[in-house]
Amino acid sequence: MDILIVEDNSELQSLLTDFLRKEGYTVSAVSSGEKALSLYEKYGARLVLLDINLPGLDGFAVCEKIRKLGNTPIIMLTARVSKEDKLNGIILGADDYIEKPYDIDILIAKIKGIFKRRFADDKLTEGDITIDLAAEKVTKAGKPLEMTSKEFELLKFLIENKGQTLTKERLFNAVWGIDSFSEQQTLTVHIKWLREKIENDPKTPVHIVTVWGKGYRWEG
Repeated sequence: MDILIVEDNSELQSLLTDFLRKEGYTVSAVSSGEKALSLYEKYGARLVLLDINLPGLDGFAVCEKIRKLGNTPIIMLTARVSKEDKLNGIILGADDYIEKPYDIDILIAKIKGIFKRRFADDKLTEGDITIDLAAEKVTKAGKPLEMTSKEFELLKFLIENKGQTLTKERLFNAVWGIDSFSEQQTLTVHIKWLREKIENDPKTPVHIVTVWGKGYRWEG
């Protein structure tokens, strides 16, 4: 998904969801920190909009845990405006801190700015690998690679989370979906196919690295 909204005010959550979907983003919204982490661990997100005052696990704890799982941009949206709260959010890994009530146009402009910087020209480039997100095409050293849709999604998710160890369950859920009838073994097969296409020596991979007992990690 593009954006995960974590907001316990149902009216504000609905309003923000509608605005962002009209802008063309794929959006999921939850009302608690626990639900946010569960969803993020299964599917990931390109951006997280995070309230601080949440029932149960608060936004600071959610921010800290998400930052340990990946490098997804996080914008904190909150009525807590003290210097200590702002510093705490930034220290824990938030990329921005916006006070409520906020101007929706300014928030959307910030979101667009993050997406433009992070996914410039709708392309991801990692070494000699370039992913054209709009065309759903991949090149290596300028030469096109034949990719199935699942291989494309898997490669994109790995690169977007560069340096992070991704569990097999998280990778499978992000690409195939939690309700998929496929077996997790299909992930192993697709990893093998990807390595054959992008690694100079597939038997000794330097990009898609196996983390034994856990999953896989993309190394630059």
